[in-house]
Amino acid sequence: MSALAKNYNRRNIAFKRGKGSFLYSTNGKKYLDFVQGIAVNSLGHSNPYLIKEMNKQAKKLWHVSNAFVIPEGERLARRLTKKTFANSIIFQNSGVEATEAAIKAARRYFYSIGKPYKNRILCINNSFHGRTLAAIFASGSKKMTEGFGPKVPGFDHFNFGDHEKLEKAITKKTAAIMCETIMGESGIKVIPEWCLKGLRKLCNKKKILLILDEVQCGIGRSGRFLAFEYAKIKPDIVPIAKGIGGGFPLGAVLLSKKVASAMSPGSHGSTFGGNPLAMSVGNAVLDQIFKKGFLKNVEKNSKYFFFKLNEIKQDYPNVIKEIRGKGLLIGLQLYNDQSIFIKKLEDERLLTMRAGENVIRILPPLNVKRNEINLAIKIIRKVCDQQN
Repeated sequence: MSALAKNYNRRNIAFKRGKGSFLYSTNGKKYLDFVQGIAVNSLGHSNPYLIKEMNKQAKKLWHVSNAFVIPEGERLARRLTKKTFANSIIFQNSGVEATEAAIKAARRYFYSIGKPYKNRILCINNSFHGRTLAAIFASGSKKMTEGFGPKVPGFDHFNFGDHEKLEKAITKKTAAIMCETIMGESGIKVIPEWCLKGLRKLCNKKKILLILDEVQCGIGRSGRFLAFEYAKIKPDIVPIAKGIGGGFPLGAVLLSKKVASAMSPGSHGSTFGGNPLAMSVGNAVLDQIFKKGFLKNVEKNSKYFFFKLNEIKQDYPNVIKEIRGKGLLIGLQLYNDQSIFIKKLEDERLLTMRAGENVIRILPPLNVKRNEINLAIKIIRKVCDQQN
């Protein structure tokens, strides 16, 4: 009997090693892993370059307090600010910590300019921003908040796509609108570019902040370094994590100049956030993602993958309802039970993950090979044929 708490409904499978897009189970089976730790292993399993850079740093220094200058973190922060809208970075260990820091920064900004009453965050119902108490109530999901009362105050909600309700929900107490650029857990729902532009205009009009959660869809996952870049806008705050560490725990919140000015010494902290080992891994991930042609290749493979999936949808219109997503953040919305389909894919040695609205999430590494995509297509087609 496992000594682990039962807060996860684990599949009865364990792995002993991984290489690139593949995992090898303890009973000797080889699986094509298109979960990759839920968009975490951006460069696949056991990436040689990440291993080399991690080992190099591990032999020198793992951890020092943020009471001292950490050169590896200074370098990573400079690279992130040079590549993005951000003026300053706060490093964390995970996505939800980055989200918490984003919420704190938004409230702190209005406090710093003499408007402490502006402290409420407006979010989309049934979104996902992590599992802390604040984050689950920010998500507006009854399922996630059940049994965790009392309600954490400070969050208001509107429904996805309900623009009229969104504007009406903004009050004099609203500090920011926070949403995922591509909603992952709730069903791989892409916020259209025109809508993102509208959100930016609305926030400007109401003099509030725009927080775009890119924990899952950022760091090249969409085919751009950050997914909102397609809309050519600049948010005020962006939490990132998952792919930036390539499998090593690492998160960050990106801040515009005006928001960063409110984060004075002592306003926020993290014991492990920004440690030398994590920072070296983050820099190694950027070394790969910033290589010439890397993101163009993500887009190229994405277009091919979507084309082949849409071919399957046309051939099996009673099985697949919709193909969703952007880049290599892909969702298959089914007519029938996703759990059965996921199990059949697993039986054929393809690992995928569920999402809301009966969607199957497909998350290959960003450096996935074309023949690996073809293998996945072959398996998905076979399972569709079984379900037809």
